Amino acid sequence: MKLLKSSLLGSAAALAAAAGAQAADLPVKKAVPVEYVRVCSAYGAGFFYIPGTDTCLRISGRARFEMGYAPTDSRTGIGNGDTVGYRGLARINLDARTQTGYGTLRAFTRLEFASRSGFTQGFRSATQERIAYAFGATGQDQAGRLQQFVNTDKAFIQFAGFTAGRASSFFDFYAHDFELHAATAGSDLQSTNLLAYTTKLGTSGFSATLSLEDPLYRRNTIYSQEFATPAQGLSAVAPLRVLVTTSPLGIPTFQTVDVSQRGRMPDFVGVLRYDAAWGSAQLSAAVKELNTGNFIAGSTVAGALTPGFALPAVGSTVRPPSEYGWAVQGGVKVNLPFIAPGDTLYLQGAYGEGAATYTGITSYNGTYASSATLINGAAFNPYQSDASLNPITGQIQLAKSFSVVGSLLHYWSPEWRSAVFASYSENEYARGARQANALAYSGAGTAVQSNFTGIVGTRSFALAPTLRDQYQVIAGASLIWSPVKDLDIGVEGLYTKIGMQQGRVIDQSRNAPLTAAQINAGAAVRTVTADDTYQVRMRVQRDF
Repeated sequence: MKLLKSSLLGSAAALAAAAGAQAADLPVKKAVPVEYVRVCSAYGAGFFYIPGTDTCLRISGRARFEMGYAPTDSRTGIGNGDTVGYRGLARINLDARTQTGYGTLRAFTRLEFASRSGFTQGFRSATQERIAYAFGATGQDQAGRLQQFVNTDKAFIQFAGFTAGRASSFFDFYAHDFELHAATAGSDLQSTNLLAYTTKLGTSGFSATLSLEDPLYRRNTIYSQEFATPAQGLSAVAPLRVLVTTSPLGIPTFQTVDVSQRGRMPDFVGVLRYDAAWGSAQLSAAVKELNTGNFIAGSTVAGALTPGFALPAVGSTVRPPSEYGWAVQGGVKVNLPFIAPGDTLYLQGAYGEGAATYTGITSYNGTYASSATLINGAAFNPYQSDASLNPITGQIQLAKSFSVVGSLLHYWSPEWRSAVFASYSENEYARGARQANALAYSGAGTAVQSNFTGIVGTRSFALAPTLRDQYQVIAGASLIWSPVKDLDIGVEGLYTKIGMQQGRVIDQSRNAPLTAAQINAGAAVRTVTADDTYQVRMRVQRDF
């Protein structure tokens, strides 16, 4: 037994020695060194090198909750009745930069996701649906009141002075920097597709930019008196009657033109900017095309006699020629450190023709529509088209608009700040635009609250809001607490007023639907010259 034990131990020792000798003869592989993430200090805090590259990347984002309240004068219709709205938003930013022989090569992307509920002053936005940002819910109680929002907010490349991709419009300056709700008049196109070139003009602080920008995100309508329906096979167009001929008896014949605009050329934007220690100044200009489609085959109709008006014997027989809208804007930003560190004042003004989104004459929850409201359950809706097509002459007539805005940010302490802001704006349609549309339709439509103008000279025509010149007054203030860095807890109050520059209009929130005939016969109606409202919003926001 002892001999067996000694033999086994000896064998094991021999095997171990042999295995060790063979292992000593094998090549030894060194472990691949681990490349840890390195800080990149060339572009500021938060950047790090992408392992294995010379590209620096910064990842950041935002989480936001908002809640708002606004009174309503009407609970009639799907768009009225809600007084409270909510929104939760998520944002992800990726900023990649590489140093090259031509300067910094930068790629920046920003994705936003949001869930919104309620109609309260833009929490549920028709604008976002029109440009395919948001998707609405269905159902008896949810239809139009819930939205899921998915937006490629930014996706651009910057290299050697060029900017290409999805970015904020270069035309913009103030762009609601100090507002929670972005409600004041003034250009603010957060996302559009563009190709731009920027160059510095020496070392004086001046720079110049030429930008070609996507026209669809700056395109308000050419006003249409009709709404196409799928049954007509015209659901994607806006038809409008245009005079073709007039018989010896004065009976006009009209044919319908498709006034839906097509994308044929970019908007041209030019900017001259100055930056200095005291602040900044910017002068912006833009030119855009307004066009229509062709006459719609088989759409010829005979109009009614129009007493007191002599129509031309022959009208337009070709597609209306294109017109070109334009806008100019000037703004100044002044730093006020002598009041408190961080204090800033913005002043800005804009004027345009056929370019209402450049002057900021839009509804923050209804842009890109002929008629939209700033008020929940409004007495009337202002018309905000860029132009109208004259049915008698066949010419596109541009609408004029202007806006002025001021905004002041003040820090009470490093943790507490407030902003006060206000704007005034006007929109004016071409002389005779309402009358021409009324002549083309000879009072078609049943209710004065509809999109139709009525018959010239009648009471219903005088009280219709269609294509009426209007003004807007918006003012507000906020108080924001930042107890720690990048955390904002704030509240904002806002006052909005819209009004007619001349005359009165029917109050659509306090009258039962009335036909033009009833109004012309003397039916009692409530009328207004202006409508106003207020709202309150609160926000909790964390940037990282």
